[in-house]
Amino acid sequence: QLQLVESGGGLVQPGGSLRLSCAASGFTLNLYAIGWFRQAPGKEREGRSCISVSGSTNYADSVKGRFTISRDNAKNTVYLEMNSLKPEDTGVYYCATGRNCISLRPEYYPTRGQGTQVIVSS
Repeated sequence: QLQLVESGGGLVQPGGSLRLSCAASGFTLNLYAIGWFRQAPGKEREGRSCISVSGSTNYADSVKGRFTISRDNAKNTVYLEMNSLKPEDTGVYYCATGRNCISLRPEYYPTRGQGTQVIVSS
């Protein structure tokens, strides 16, 4: 059974940092592009970042320079390092598989995990 499990969320003050992890079971993660998405309360899911099979990356404008996506193929895991966090970064973060990173629209990433909650607040 293909499964993605996110972890690393929590409560952090504005300006703080978190590292989210996306671990795969039942399949090899490096065969897919992996995207990270945020769903804020009452809003639609939004793409934050993506890393392709070759390692190329794509970021939403609002996170460029603050977030870094990476993958560790030996651990079958993709990470999202989030720095200089802002209250508007609050939401449930999901990782999901895709074919490439041309678009960050959620409909191109059909398989996702259950999410991890990130709250940025003082």
